[in-house]
Amino acid sequence: MSDLTHGDDEAAVNALRSAVMRLSRRLKHQRVDESLSPTEMSVLGTLARCGSATPGELARKEHVQPPSMTRIVALLESKGLVSLEPHPEDRRQKVVKQTERAEAMLEESRRKRNAFLTSLVQGLDEDEWAKLREAAPVLEKLAHL
Repeated sequence: MSDLTHGDDEAAVNALRSAVMRLSRRLKHQRVDESLSPTEMSVLGTLARCGSATPGELARKEHVQPPSMTRIVALLESKGLVSLEPHPEDRRQKVVKQTERAEAMLEESRRKRNAFLTSLVQGLDEDEWAKLREAAPVLEKLAHL
C-alpha cells in the first residue's frame, strides 16, 4: 500500500479509527461479568482462540510485560476461570488453561455482543450490510497485523 499522503486516505483512516474505537467502547459495555477487566477478558479470549499457553506466551500475545501477565493469570485462577498445569516438556513452567466456567462465560459474552451487533445491523440497508460483510475479513486481518 502507498503512504497515506492523500487527503481522502487520511480522512478514511481517521474515520476508521473513530468508528472502531466507538464501536469497541459500546461492545465493552455488553459484558456478562462486570468483575472482569477488559484485559482479563482479552486473556480468556486468547486462550479460547489459541488454546493453552504459558504465561510468557500469553504476555507476548497480549502485548503486556510478563510480570503483569503473572498477576492477571493469578486473578483469573482465583476466580476459577483458568487452571495452571505443569508444562509437558519443561516442568519449571506452567501452562494456563481456561476452565469450563470460563468457556461458558465467554460463550454467553459472545452471544450478548453478537445480539447487540445484530440489533445495530438492523439499522443498515441491504447495500450497507453487504459492504460490511465484505469488509469483515479485512478488518479481521487488520486486527491481527
